[in-house]
Amino acid sequence: MGTALVYHEDMTAARLLWEDPECEIECPQRLTAALEGLQQRGLEQRCLRLVAREASEAELGLVHSPEYVALLRGTQALGTQELQALSGQYDAVYFHPRTFHCARLAVGAALQLVDAVMTGAVRNGLALVRPPGHHSQRAAANGFCVFNSVAIAARHAKQKHGLHRVLIVDWDVHHGQGTQYIFEDDPSVLYFSWHRYEHRRFWPYLRESDADAVGQGQGLGFTVNLPWNQVGMGNADYMAAFLHVLLPLAFEFDPELVLVSAGFDSAIGDPEGQMQATPECFAHLTQLLQVLADGRVCAVLEGGYHLESLSQSVCMMVQALLGDPAPPLSGPMVPHGSALESIQSVRAAQAPYWMSLQQQGAAPVLSPSTCSPEGKPSPLLPWGPEFKAAATQTMAALSSLLDKLCLNPTPPVRTAVALTAPDAALVLPPGVLCQERSALPEEMQAWARPHKALAQDKALTALGKVLYLLDRLLDGQVSSGIAATPAPATAATLDVAIRCGLSHGAQRLLCVAVGQLDRPPDLTDDGRLVVS
Repeated sequence: MGTALVYHEDMTAARLLWEDPECEIECPQRLTAALEGLQQRGLEQRCLRLVAREASEAELGLVHSPEYVALLRGTQALGTQELQALSGQYDAVYFHPRTFHCARLAVGAALQLVDAVMTGAVRNGLALVRPPGHHSQRAAANGFCVFNSVAIAARHAKQKHGLHRVLIVDWDVHHGQGTQYIFEDDPSVLYFSWHRYEHRRFWPYLRESDADAVGQGQGLGFTVNLPWNQVGMGNADYMAAFLHVLLPLAFEFDPELVLVSAGFDSAIGDPEGQMQATPECFAHLTQLLQVLADGRVCAVLEGGYHLESLSQSVCMMVQALLGDPAPPLSGPMVPHGSALESIQSVRAAQAPYWMSLQQQGAAPVLSPSTCSPEGKPSPLLPWGPEFKAAATQTMAALSSLLDKLCLNPTPPVRTAVALTAPDAALVLPPGVLCQERSALPEEMQAWARPHKALAQDKALTALGKVLYLLDRLLDGQVSSGIAATPAPATAATLDVAIRCGLSHGAQRLLCVAVGQLDRPPDLTDDGRLVVS
């Protein structure tokens, strides 16, 4: 099973036909830039390419009213002035004679992707679509969105494939209020959204975008809103949100399918979000989601209005869906105090409904530097000098960062297995290499000399294979590895592996031991090593 990419060039047909500074950023170039990025990096060629189909009106009716669908169908015959007048009845929307066709393709692409994943044709995938959908409501277009593709996909997955638990992760920088309204009383759909909020001073300016909006009726606790009350949120903030809010709830919910409203206006450089998360962060977020639902992840493009940032972020997400290793995260990995405050607010609001939040220990600790003397948060005011400085800093940092950003190539070997005595009958999965070579004898003996447990031939042979595997991991030739070593020599081999890794210049090393194993003695606690 692989990764699907669903697309249709007709989705570039709709465009703005009159002057409207608010709407002009939702342009056809968003799709072409993302697709070209995938092609230039050889990622499109590695995916199963599916040509999007139009959703039927019955499928649109899973979420939208017949009257609204009929209204949109009628836009195909309207002239420019009529389209402009109709667009003016909605908030931040424009219609084009091809909008109905494009929006049906966007929904159809999401449904095709769900079907491909649920039937086992692919493991995961991306629907590269426009217009976006997560603001669209049952009978209203909103915020560039016409039909709510992800909401329809969730209902379709439940109806056609018999699913009982669907997780929707909305990492667009705007609150997907349309999706929230559709599922706010439905306990079979867990909706998580983070979004720029700034204490209700950012679009769509809704009270129900705050952390204490947790759903209604039977759906209490199944709407999770994480409001960002400052701009400039970065990699550490996004990772903290996943680790302290989303993942505990998601593991407890145990979804059968993960749908991602993948908006990249939450990435660095986007004029809408003014956030600092770098493209590689979305590879890490995607990897974290893949541990859920047996890896059944369907991503559907939402926003993203800085073409280069959008393209880079889409590429990072697709790389992760394909199983490539995620590049290291750049920048300080310390969340902002404002982010921690938002995370605490969400955890407090959701705790009555989730055992995982009731059982966990202390919540993230706030930094006092982000609070006023009265203990209240000090948000960046949209009209203040701090806000303007943050926006200028974001745009300046973008070109510098993207110039330096390099998509890490996939190592030639995904996984290597180093066995002391390879079994001829052992059948390894495709892409897993049985490593035969060892380190040089003099290198093995030098590392083994302080350890009596490594004096035996079998232990020394295993150590040589471990050292050779470690070298290949550190020089980027192998992504991951498995090594076998005699039980009496395990602790000594671990000690050598740790020291060898540190001697090669590793700056951070995490060692996790499962079962009884003594911590290697005499390891210097210099901040580079954590043993658990």
